[in-house]
Amino acid sequence: MFLGIVQAYFLSLVIFVRSKAGSAIRIFGWALLIQAIVCTDTYLCYTGLMKYTLHANDSTEPLVLLIVPSIYFFTYALLERKPIRLKTHWMHFLLPVLYMLTQIGYYTSPLEVKLNAYLDAYHDAIPMVAVPEGTTYKYQLIKSEFRWLILISVSVYIVLCILLLVKKRKTIKPATQKVKVDKYVFTRNSVLSLVLLLGVLLFIFLRYDDDAGDHYIVIFMAALTFVSSVFILSESRFFENSWIADKYETLTSNGVDFVDIETYLQEGLSFLSSEMSLKSLASHLDVNANAVSKIINTETGYNFNDYINQKRIEVAKGKLLDSQYAHLTVEAIGQSVGFNSKSTFYNAFKKHVGISPTQFMKQNKG
Repeated sequence: MFLGIVQAYFLSLVIFVRSKAGSAIRIFGWALLIQAIVCTDTYLCYTGLMKYTLHANDSTEPLVLLIVPSIYFFTYALLERKPIRLKTHWMHFLLPVLYMLTQIGYYTSPLEVKLNAYLDAYHDAIPMVAVPEGTTYKYQLIKSEFRWLILISVSVYIVLCILLLVKKRKTIKPATQKVKVDKYVFTRNSVLSLVLLLGVLLFIFLRYDDDAGDHYIVIFMAALTFVSSVFILSESRFFENSWIADKYETLTSNGVDFVDIETYLQEGLSFLSSEMSLKSLASHLDVNANAVSKIINTETGYNFNDYINQKRIEVAKGKLLDSQYAHLTVEAIGQSVGFNSKSTFYNAFKKHVGISPTQFMKQNKG
């Protein structure tokens, strides 16, 4: 437990230092940090060290309800490439916040109450201590159902994550062989880990009536932390020849990443220009063209031309079905999104959609 907790803190620190604010990877760092804090609580209880921090006993329960939502946030941000905003995702924080509000009575209770709660969960053979007169336990009504809240939360977010994976399965092209594990596979494995976690929770909750089995859950989560560490190490360029070669040092020295490429292309819709090329894109980003090509290929599995054409096709699909562009021929629509000829447009459309533009209109206009 101790090694897993320390590793989770360390890994989250590395992610915070290396990742950009608002990125999907940063969210994964938050998920690890929340997990580490919750597991620390269990570790202190299991080892008896909680006697030195009784005021914090059970104080991390609201965070327990945030662990799985944070994995969902990571999955959503990684696959959808959209930021997590409180304004649009506030409902996911509702359950942890409401639970925290119901437990204010416990958080403000005297230490005797918290000591008794700890003894009842881990050392029921030790007599409980007297509590001050007038102590109430209204919070216990919700607290006693906490396990059900955890199971419901985990189940709901497993379903939400699976829906995301199913939605993106057909739109994300498998990564090239050079990429050991692409983002879709990693998120899929993360969801499988949540399914395993649900199984562990059910087993522990059915076997133990109190918190005595929580350390098994922490051990399981520690194992997941080390698996994540192995993945991060295996994806590190430190083990690749490209890291040793001088040319790759200069290619990535300016810190440009896929988000920068996406942002530039989307802000001005520059990919719709027939003049867009790998060289011009690299010039605007002030980076070597080979570096841009490598980043695009690593992130999407596409080469530059397929990557740009896929974006153009998405815009073309909208125009083909929009009555505003009904006066344009299919060839004209292809030219409006950056294709220089009808044949190029038809070939690219069929490659990415599976049917011709004309067939696409017939199938979808009705």
